[in-house]
Amino acid sequence: MPDGKAPPLPVTWRPRRARVIAYGLAGVMVAGSVLLAVIMPEQFKLPDRLALVVFGVLVAAILHLLGRLRVHADDRGLTVVNALRVHRFEWAEVLDVTMVEGDPWPKLDLANGLTLGVMGIQSTERERSRQALSELSALIRERGEAPDRA
Repeated sequence: MPDGKAPPLPVTWRPRRARVIAYGLAGVMVAGSVLLAVIMPEQFKLPDRLALVVFGVLVAAILHLLGRLRVHADDRGLTVVNALRVHRFEWAEVLDVTMVEGDPWPKLDLANGLTLGVMGIQSTERERSRQALSELSALIRERGEAPDRA
């Protein structure tokens, strides 16, 4: 891992490529559906044109779910924004973060025995993901520790 030093809080990690691709495609879908609705032959009426635009907007909304991925750390804990759900954890709930070679994103080990994929850090961005993983791991070591259970 690069330096293993905890960054100052608050800090947010986001995948750069996934955001650019998701929002770029969303823009293309909306612009393309509007353009197609305008240039469609006259046999297609207003409801057909509106349906095409609505379809483009729905696809853009789905792409937004992929573009909003992030991990936010602050003094109170971690917020993990994955595609469909937002998870909030206090530092004491987070035991560790691991990413095995070949995994698409790291996993948080939680005090309740579960693990959670952290889609906001993506292995495809090699150096950025190593740095983010190192910083997150340092923060967990510094701030997080599950309480001992008797």
